[in-house]
Amino acid sequence: MKRITSILLVILSLTLIIPMAIIGTSASSAYQTYTYDVDGFSLYSPDAYSAEKTVDYLAMNMTKNFSSPSDIVTDSEEKIYIADTGNNRIVVLNRFAEYDFEISEFINGAGNNDVLSGPKGVFVTDESIWVCDTGKNRLVEFDKEGNFKQIIGQPESQLFGENATYTPISMAVDQYGRIYVASSTTTDGLIVMDASGEFVGFIGAQPITISAWEIIWRNFQTEEQKLTSLYEAANYNSVAITEEGFIYATTSSIDESTVKSAITGRKKEGKNMPVKLLNPSGDEIMRRNGFWPPAGEVALNNIMSDNENAGRPSVIGDVAVGPEKTWSIIDTLRNKIYTYDFNGNLLFAFGDSGTMLGSVSKITSIAYQNDRILILDAQNNNIVVYERTEYGDLLLDAIAAENDLDFAYAIECWEKVLQRNTNFDAAYVGIGNAYYRSANYEEALAYYEAAYDTSNWSESFQMVRKEWMSDWFLVIVIVIIALCILLGKFFGWAAKVNKRVATDGKARKTFGQELLYGFYVIFHPFDGFYDLKHEHRGSVRAALVFLAATIVAFYYQSIGQGYVMNPYKTTGSIFIQLISVLLPLLLFVIGNWCLTTLFEGEGSFKDIFVATCYSLLPVVLLVIPATILSNFVTSTEASLVSMITVIAFIWVGLLLFSGTMITHDYSIFKNLITIIGTVVAMACIVFVVLLFSMLLSKLVGLVTNIVTEIQYRF
Repeated sequence: MKRITSILLVILSLTLIIPMAIIGTSASSAYQTYTYDVDGFSLYSPDAYSAEKTVDYLAMNMTKNFSSPSDIVTDSEEKIYIADTGNNRIVVLNRFAEYDFEISEFINGAGNNDVLSGPKGVFVTDESIWVCDTGKNRLVEFDKEGNFKQIIGQPESQLFGENATYTPISMAVDQYGRIYVASSTTTDGLIVMDASGEFVGFIGAQPITISAWEIIWRNFQTEEQKLTSLYEAANYNSVAITEEGFIYATTSSIDESTVKSAITGRKKEGKNMPVKLLNPSGDEIMRRNGFWPPAGEVALNNIMSDNENAGRPSVIGDVAVGPEKTWSIIDTLRNKIYTYDFNGNLLFAFGDSGTMLGSVSKITSIAYQNDRILILDAQNNNIVVYERTEYGDLLLDAIAAENDLDFAYAIECWEKVLQRNTNFDAAYVGIGNAYYRSANYEEALAYYEAAYDTSNWSESFQMVRKEWMSDWFLVIVIVIIALCILLGKFFGWAAKVNKRVATDGKARKTFGQELLYGFYVIFHPFDGFYDLKHEHRGSVRAALVFLAATIVAFYYQSIGQGYVMNPYKTTGSIFIQLISVLLPLLLFVIGNWCLTTLFEGEGSFKDIFVATCYSLLPVVLLVIPATILSNFVTSTEASLVSMITVIAFIWVGLLLFSGTMITHDYSIFKNLITIIGTVVAMACIVFVVLLFSMLLSKLVGLVTNIVTEIQYRF
C-alpha cells in the first residue's frame, strides 16, 4: 500500500479563480477538475463560456434542478445523458454541457401517453437511447432525437421464474444487439436478451458462500426452516461494455468480511470480488495481475484510524470503460475513483468526500467524455468533471504504445512517468514488459525486480535461463552427474566407516567418527539413537558442530535465497539466527529433561541435548541445497524449494520423536504425551522467565528510585 498511496491523485491546489469558474490542478494528478452548474448544467471553464453568457443561457433554458440523479453516460459524439431519477426524466446535454433536450413523456407503441417513472439507468448506442425505467420494471428504447421506439417488459421464461421480481437499474448493449441488464432484485446473474427483448438466459451468477457451520446446522433444520433460511447470491448493480463485447459488472451486496478476505488474500479469481469482467458466455476473464486485486480500497488493516470507514472495503457503485482498455470504478463509501489498466494494475485514484473543488458529497455514477471523467454527485445534484493532466496523458500514451507494440516509445513514456513518480510500480512493469517483448530479457529483470513483480520476472528469467542452459547444457549435465556420484560415494564411505566402528569394539571414538555417525542416525533412527546413548557413538562436541551447522544453514537461507523466494531482499543477521535456533532448542531440552525426570525418563540432560542436536542434521543437508536451488527457479517452481524445506522440518520432527522415545525408553503413546507435555513446559518456562524479568525490572526501578531519593534528601 505504501507504493499505491504514492499515486493517489487528489486535487491539491487552486490555480485560477474567476466568477463562476474554478479550475483545480496538481502536478502529480492524472486529472484536473471542473464543475457543472446545478441548475443549467453549464461548464465551469474559462475556455468554454464567459460567466455572463452562461447566466443568460441558463435564464432562457433552465427547466428544473436535478433530483437524485443516478446514472450518467456519454456517446461517440460526447453528448451527455443523465438519468434524473427524482424528476422521472433523462436529460441530454451536448458535448459542451449545454442543455439539448429531455425525455420524460412520450407516446408508446399503443398510441397512449406514457411517462418514465424513476429511471435509474441509461445506455446509448449509435442509433438508440436505452432507459432502465425502474419504477415501471421495463426497458424503453428511444432514437437519438428522443422519439419512442419500443418497450421491453419483464422477461418471460421458466428460467426467469413466474414470481420473480424484475427491477432493471443498469444495462448495456453489445455490437450484436444483445442486451445485458442488471436487476436489483435478481440474484441469478446478469439478464441477457436479444435485440427484440426475448429472454436468452443468465450469465455471471455470483457464487453463494456458506460456512461449514451453516452446512452442519442445515442438517438439523426442518424443511420449513430451510425454506425460511434460503441462501441467495449477490445481485449486480452496474454494467459497462467494451468495444470487444466484454462486460464489466459490479456488485455492492457481497458481505464486507467476505470481500475483505478476498482482497487481503490477493485472490486472482473472481469469486467474492465486487468487480468482474465477463465474456459474452458469462465466463470471468478479468486479469488481476496488480499487487492487489482491482476492488478499490486496499488499506483494510488500518483499524487505528479515526475515520469511521477505516478497515472497510470499498462499496462499488458504478463502472466505466475508458481509453486504451482502461476502466474506472467508484467507491460510494469514500467518494473516490479508482482507475485500472486491462491487466488490473492500479493507475491512479483520486477524489474525496467534502464540498471543496474535486470533492464529492455523494458519488453515484461515472462516465468518460474523451479526455475527461464525469462524476455524478447526487447530494449536490451536479456533475464534477476531471480533465486529464499531462501526467495522465503520459500514462495513456504509454499504455497506447504498449497496445500498438511500439515498445521503444512505451519505454520513453514510462520513463517520463517515473520522472514524476518514482514509486509507480506499473511504470517499472511497463518498461519491463517492453524490454521483454523486445527480447531484452536481462534488462527486463531489473525493472521487474524494482516493482517486485515475481510473475513477469519469472517469465523473463525463464528465457534467460533457457539461453544460459543452451550454452552450458553439457557442463550442467556433467556437474549434476558428478555431484550425484560424489554424494553417493560419500554416503557409501560414511556407511562403511560407521559399520567398521560398530564392530571394532573400541570405547573411544575419534571426532570424525562421531560426526559421520550423524549420517547413520538420520537414516536408522531407532538403532542410531540407541547406540548414540548406550554405545557412546556420539558426543557433545559433535552435537555442537551440528548445532552450529544448523545456524549457518538458516543464516545462509536468510541471505542467499533467490529473488522469487525473497523479492523484498530481506535478510537476517547471524545473531538473529543464533537466537532463533538456540532458544527453542534449549527450551525443548530443558522442558523435556524437567518433565522426564518426573516420569521415569532414563535420559540425562546430556543425552537429550546430544540426541536433539543430532536430529538437526537434515536441516543442513536439505536447507542449503534448497537455498542454492532457489536462485534458479521461477515462481511456478518455487513450491519445489518450499517442499524441500518442509521435508527437512518433517524429517527433524520424526527424528526428535524417535530420539526422545529411545533415549527415555518410552512407549509410543507415553512418548507422545511427553512431547505434548514438553511443549507445555516450554510455554511455562517462557512465562516464568518473562514474569521474573518484569519483577526484576521493577525491583531495579525501586532500588534506583530509593537511591535517587536518598541522594536527594541527604
